[in-house]
Amino acid sequence: MEPEELEDLYYSYDVDIVNMLSRKRNKIMLGLLVYQGITTSELQRLKVEDVQLYKGKINILGTKKTGSRELELKPWQLMELMQYINEIRPELLNQSTCIERSRNEETDLLFFNKGKSTSLSNPLYALTKELKKINNTFINMQQIRNSVIVDWLSKNNLRKVQYMAGHKYISSTEKYQQDDLESLHETVNMFHPFS
Repeated sequence: MEPEELEDLYYSYDVDIVNMLSRKRNKIMLGLLVYQGITTSELQRLKVEDVQLYKGKINILGTKKTGSRELELKPWQLMELMQYINEIRPELLNQSTCIERSRNEETDLLFFNKGKSTSLSNPLYALTKELKKINNTFINMQQIRNSVIVDWLSKNNLRKVQYMAGHKYISSTEKYQQDDLESLHETVNMFHPFS
């Protein structure tokens, strides 16, 4: 997907309808996918303390497979995250029946499901279905990340993109260069007058 298509996905996702609190949470998650290229598993692990509103950044903790990184937030994301953390998230916590709440503990996760589990699989599934209605070329959340990384490679050097993507090995980032080259070849072959 092109950067313009990703932006369109983000701006076309309507939050002013039924389940407004959940939809606002989903839009903020979508923004982190579109603008910071984080993975859905990273979304699941984010904690409130990972958001540094005063610095305009978000910390993504590393795992055995990924590296830690600190990513810039867009100005509009700062306002949305501030509202989410201070107003929406506490309201969602009040409505939540998640496992941690049943032990009289509040979760420190930034995003959580309002149901019996803290897993984001249901909200992400619902978001995926809606995004497919907005753009019929949308396949899944991994496609967003792939598109973001390919776009970063067109604007930044390989090492910077490796850091931004959280790749431990440069070869993981180089694969996206190859993917971009292959799609360019396909485009040239499709429109070349002698093919």
